[in-house]
Amino acid sequence: MKFNSLFFKSEKDVKGKSRIPLLYVGPLYFAEGFPYVIVIMVSGALYSTPEFGISNRLIGLTSLLYWPWVIKMFWGPVVDRFSTIRTWLLFMQVFCTLLFAILAWSVSTNSLFTLTFSVFAVISFASATHDIAIDGFYMLSLEKKKQAFFIGIRSLFYRFAMMFEGVLVSIAGILEIEHGVTFSWISVFAICACIFAALSLFHIWYLPRPRSDIKKEITSGMSFGKYYLSIFKEFFAQKKIISILAFIFLYRFGEGMIAKMIPPFLRGFPETGALGISTLDYGILKGTFGTIGLIVGGIFGGWMIARYGLRKCIWPMALALNVPNLLYVYLAYAKPELIIVGVAVTLEMIGYGVGFAAFMMFLITISKGENKTSLYAIATGIMAFGLMVPGMVSGFVQEWLGYQYFFIAATILTIPGMIMLFFIPLENQTDSE
Repeated sequence: MKFNSLFFKSEKDVKGKSRIPLLYVGPLYFAEGFPYVIVIMVSGALYSTPEFGISNRLIGLTSLLYWPWVIKMFWGPVVDRFSTIRTWLLFMQVFCTLLFAILAWSVSTNSLFTLTFSVFAVISFASATHDIAIDGFYMLSLEKKKQAFFIGIRSLFYRFAMMFEGVLVSIAGILEIEHGVTFSWISVFAICACIFAALSLFHIWYLPRPRSDIKKEITSGMSFGKYYLSIFKEFFAQKKIISILAFIFLYRFGEGMIAKMIPPFLRGFPETGALGISTLDYGILKGTFGTIGLIVGGIFGGWMIARYGLRKCIWPMALALNVPNLLYVYLAYAKPELIIVGVAVTLEMIGYGVGFAAFMMFLITISKGENKTSLYAIATGIMAFGLMVPGMVSGFVQEWLGYQYFFIAATILTIPGMIMLFFIPLENQTDSE
């Protein structure tokens, strides 16, 4: 199939309407990443605003917002069976638009933390369901050759969504100077509602209606309950499953501990041991330096695996993920100039991109066969659990140890995940996998 045919050829859906995949695949995956970025990343910037006076303990406990991504594997078969995938997708987008508007209002109330956290929690459940629907729609709307071709496009647009953390926080920083912190965050979430409203309207108009997107029925003679249980039995029947589970849970444990404390460390008052960076500078650091680092690291990590194979790369890539945590130990002790902080954040994000590429490749290699989509959902759910648990306790540990010793402790906690590299079934993987 020629390049132009893959990229631009329009296809007719069940109603005979022609749709060009290039025009909807990118916006779909931007829409998939956008709520996740708001819930997991922008919320940290909101709650670490010193003027709101939210403690690090509460900021750490917001890791509970990972929970829907942990358990989404349990309702994936429901989304797949009841109603159409397109209907689920569009409903969740309209619902998220409404929730972003409510989030903007909740910032103006006297119960800012309680109300915003509650709205973030609902958005996270809607977003996890939205993820299931989008991934299903991608497979239903494109033939296999086009699915492979558009992998890079969907990844690129998902990363564009990740960039919006810095964009939105920078907007908050600019508005904060003239109008105060409350108005700035109300405006940010109102902008989120407008962006998602535009995406929803576009998708309602343009998304095709794939012929295979119908209400599913179990036709193999197996009841839905037996089919549902067979997926989990298949995953947990793998060889060395205990080592696999421990590795998935522990590999990002140190990262999960540090991630929730980076916003308050960078933005908090200097007398608390933080760096006191302004909202605008924080947005630039994360949105420019951090994003560039993440993209460079991800591309380099992918190239390394393709060139040398996962078995040869996973040790140096695991070190690339974890060793840069020591940069935060340096920042906590030295409290250097802003440019040095920017360099440290960039290097840390490059390492994260490299190490994360290896981890995701490992999850793919253990998610094989006819039910690989469901198996992959289980693996990523366990991964999310491994981020949620350390994130929940991170605020308590930081307040107990202070930033300097906290970052040392978090770096030490990366060691168990790397030790598990000796026990996972890498010997069964070839360089071509």
